[in-house]
Amino acid sequence: MIVRDGSRLRVQGSINMGNVKSLLDAGLQQLNPELKEIDFSGLEEVDSSAISMVLEWLRVSQSRHLQLSVVNMPDNMKSLASLYGVLELIPFSGGG
Repeated sequence: MIVRDGSRLRVQGSINMGNVKSLLDAGLQQLNPELKEIDFSGLEEVDSSAISMVLEWLRVSQSRHLQLSVVNMPDNMKSLASLYGVLELIPFSGGG
């Protein structure tokens, strides 16, 4: 589930191959200049599809000249990003 909280997009629950497309689309609809952070503190489970999703959100935000950063990414998601060699592509801030 994705919840907009001011300038923050909160991702909650699980991200997996079964729901990543709907989460991706819901997040893309939220990308605008007011959005500054994606908060993953509410995540319970992830698989590698979560990395693809966040990279697509970041790619689209950059193409729209938006400044977007990630906070509270769980260690297992960071491990996946590191395994795939893309951790350095993710802009972290604050609780990163």
